[in-house]
Amino acid sequence: MWGQGHFSKESVAESVSSSGVVKMDEDTHYNKVEDVVGSHVEDAVTFWAQNINRNKEIMTIGCSLSEVCPLANSVFGNLDPKKIYGGLFSEDKCWYRCKVLKIISDEKCLVRYIDYGNTEILNRSDIVEIPLELQFSSVAKKYRLWGLQIPSGQEVTQFDQGRTFLGSLIFEKEIKMRIKATYQDGTVIAQAEYGSVDIGEEVAKKGFAEKCKLTSTTNVCEEKKSDPGQFALRNLKSPIPLWGHRSNQSTFSRPKGRLSGRLALDLKNENDAGNHVTFPKESLAAGDFNLGSNVSLAKIKQDQKLIEENEKLKTEKDALFESYKALELKVEQTLQELQQEKAAAVDLTKHLESTLKTRVGTRMKNLAAKVEILKEIRRVSINVRFGNDLSDAIQVLDEGCFTTPASLNELEIIWAEYNQAQEKIQTCQNASEGNILIAQRNEVQQKLCMAVEVFILDVDELPLNKRLKTLQDLSTSLEAVYGQAKEGTNSEEILKEFYDWKCEKRQEFTNVRSETEASLKRLVAWFQRTLKVFDLSVEESLNSEDTISNIDEILEKTESSVCKELEVSLIEHGDADKEIILNTYSQVLQKIRSEERLIATVQSKYKDSVEFKKQITECLNKSPSVDHLLSIKKTLKSLKARLRWKLVERNNLEESDDHDGSEIEKIKQEITQLRNSVFQEIYHEREEYEKLNSLAQKWFPELPLLHPEIGLLKYMNSGGLFTMSLERDLLDAEPMKELSSKRPLVCSEVNGQTILLKGYSVDVDTEARAIQRAATYHRAWREAKEESGLLPLIFLFLCKSDPMAYLMVPYYPRANLSAIQASMPLTSEEALKVMRGVAQGLHTLHKADIIHGSLHQNNVFALNREQGIVGDFDFTKSVSQRASVNMVVGDLSLMSPELKMGKPASPSSDLYAYGCLLLWLSVQNQEFEKNEDGIPKVDQFHLDDNVKSLLCSLIYSRSSMTAEQVLNAECFLIPKEKSIPNPEKDIEYTQYKKEEELKLENLDKYEEKTRNGEANFD
Repeated sequence: MWGQGHFSKESVAESVSSSGVVKMDEDTHYNKVEDVVGSHVEDAVTFWAQNINRNKEIMTIGCSLSEVCPLANSVFGNLDPKKIYGGLFSEDKCWYRCKVLKIISDEKCLVRYIDYGNTEILNRSDIVEIPLELQFSSVAKKYRLWGLQIPSGQEVTQFDQGRTFLGSLIFEKEIKMRIKATYQDGTVIAQAEYGSVDIGEEVAKKGFAEKCKLTSTTNVCEEKKSDPGQFALRNLKSPIPLWGHRSNQSTFSRPKGRLSGRLALDLKNENDAGNHVTFPKESLAAGDFNLGSNVSLAKIKQDQKLIEENEKLKTEKDALFESYKALELKVEQTLQELQQEKAAAVDLTKHLESTLKTRVGTRMKNLAAKVEILKEIRRVSINVRFGNDLSDAIQVLDEGCFTTPASLNELEIIWAEYNQAQEKIQTCQNASEGNILIAQRNEVQQKLCMAVEVFILDVDELPLNKRLKTLQDLSTSLEAVYGQAKEGTNSEEILKEFYDWKCEKRQEFTNVRSETEASLKRLVAWFQRTLKVFDLSVEESLNSEDTISNIDEILEKTESSVCKELEVSLIEHGDADKEIILNTYSQVLQKIRSEERLIATVQSKYKDSVEFKKQITECLNKSPSVDHLLSIKKTLKSLKARLRWKLVERNNLEESDDHDGSEIEKIKQEITQLRNSVFQEIYHEREEYEKLNSLAQKWFPELPLLHPEIGLLKYMNSGGLFTMSLERDLLDAEPMKELSSKRPLVCSEVNGQTILLKGYSVDVDTEARAIQRAATYHRAWREAKEESGLLPLIFLFLCKSDPMAYLMVPYYPRANLSAIQASMPLTSEEALKVMRGVAQGLHTLHKADIIHGSLHQNNVFALNREQGIVGDFDFTKSVSQRASVNMVVGDLSLMSPELKMGKPASPSSDLYAYGCLLLWLSVQNQEFEKNEDGIPKVDQFHLDDNVKSLLCSLIYSRSSMTAEQVLNAECFLIPKEKSIPNPEKDIEYTQYKKEEELKLENLDKYEEKTRNGEANFD
């Protein structure tokens, strides 16, 4: 092992301390062995490494940084070079601990990643503050190879090669570091070993570093009182260990004072004995010796000259010895090389002797194999290689190019005029002005019919489907060959460049192929002539020397031609060729897509024209009738009058003293039948409204203007929710006192379905806004209906006698989360099924730009304990009014932190309330730990990893979450079972083993809470 045994522990410690650069704990660190893994290399002798015992600590730091840094604030103001920050590494976009080395500009800083050793220039926005618990010492240490230094004047190339070489020895490898010393800046001087390999020795052998030179210092000791004439011998001092030193070289110093004769004699005896003592010439020149009167200055100079000559001779001797050793080594190497070359020459001779015997056969066999490959290549189409397929595609596009029919332009002009006329009618509110606009629209309609007829005839004559099929097949074949096209390429110069390139390549390939065919023909002709030479039956005298002698030239030429054609045929296109082909392909594909879009436009317009012709033929010059709707309304009016009369009759019989029970029961049955008939007619009325709504939307926007008495405009504005035929007193309603803390709620039954009627006090302004909000909600529900995850709205109607609006919704008794959790809590699997449905409801609302703002345990329903739906909200209140109510589940507030700070409600605040409900269902009755902002701490609970991950995202980092992402969370990826809600069916708890008495007791407790205002129902 290099350097081992040259220095004792004490000598190293002394040399380190004397330099003033290095500090060393002699008792605990010297020769201490550490197992490390290399992480970064600075130069051929300096690198960074991590102790393998701190591997788990590195993982813990990474996890902590990934949680803390994305939420931390970027640094501002002056940066502290002693402080540890979090830095976003540009290569993997992960966070690591770093220190600022240098501020380059206002925006950029040079940092070092202290746990790995590498440096990088970062923007200030990528540097963040980290908490105190992450402010501890670095995991990686800086190491320097013991006894090595970078040679002065080393070139940059050799420097980089040295760094790369050291990296190959230590990077991500477990190495042993034998500590020798430590610089004051923390750099550890150590001997590095990888297995049996001494890393420092390998670096030195490669010449990337050199052994440190011996630097001596001469210290002068104070004169000792007991022996003032004695020299004190000092140990050699050096800041780092040496690779080797001469054992006969020493450095002496002596105390101040006069040199006695006895001392001079001792020195002379030492010199005579062969123990030559050298004094550093710097010391002599500086006058370190105080000579006595018996020693002359000339003698001192003479001794100094002798010392210098002696040193020079020794240096020359050493140089000659080294030269001798080098020459001796070179001679040995030369002998080895000569022996190796001799053995190689013998092997080559034997190989040539063996191959010469089969040379002709081998050469002919190789040529035959290449010709077979060439035949196969020629059989394969070279269309792709020279872009013939692109040329064919361009030809197809040019020959059958589809152009826009002239009738389409005229049709679009008239159609735009027709749409404008329809919009004017739709916005008109004056009947007389509307009649004028309708007449003008009808004129344009006549023109449009004629234009549609012409356009349909023109398109019928065009082979659109055939052309579209051709284009689709063409694009499919080209995409299979060339793959992804470039964007934004549209220039005729591209096609011209392609044609020039193709002609050039084709000419080059033709020349190569002609040369190959000519060479093969010459070879065949030679074989034919050779047959005659060896055919004994041929009497013709042939000159064998002229016939056979040129075979080598023919073979050489044939092999060259065949190889050249193979190279041209098989070698990949260059970058320039690929760029030309790709640009041409992109241009061709763009032309195909453009023509496909044009055909699609024509076909779409053709389809609209055919539909228009069909519809307008039936309705031309006549307005649709509303007589059927008026007939339904008349029938409804009669039924409601009969129903009211029967209700009065029943009330009179019930209040009479001698009422007949059978007669009352008969009247109740009649009332039920009449009420069902009323609702049946109301549904028929809605169907008729839907037909008229469709006609008004497509062809007859004048319907609301011409027939204001039917209330079509109000129906359209409400999204089909509003009805004028329903009245509160027609329902056999039962007050829901326990749920009427906010507004009057009554329960009734319509066509066998239990419904809840919500009453809202409204004025002129709130009535319009409430209808608009309810209509927006209803339209969102109608997009997916049962799959929307929302509570459906059945009807909205106004009270004629009081300023009240009534909303009819299905009633699911004891199905909200508050009631279920108070009686028989959901299991974790049931809770996930329910909350997936709730996420679907929020996704439906947010997609329609609706913020719920009132999501709580009383407004979320679990149908059959597995299908979750989101309840409606108070449509008379704005989203800010709804979100300002601080709802609480358990002791957990559902109001998000941003709402508490006065910020407006958003989808994020809905998701916060959703996350709190999910946490509440997941932990049941456990107590919540909260921070100072009232946000619950999720880590305290033992939950499924996927559920905990979702909860952290919802509660801590909602700004980056959407309801759609929640819907696709890992914890919800379970087989989707479609469940049809049955509003009539109460939730059954008989599957559980709890006693009925306990259930009833819990339900009674819940009802008591609702009466006391602890539970609410929106």
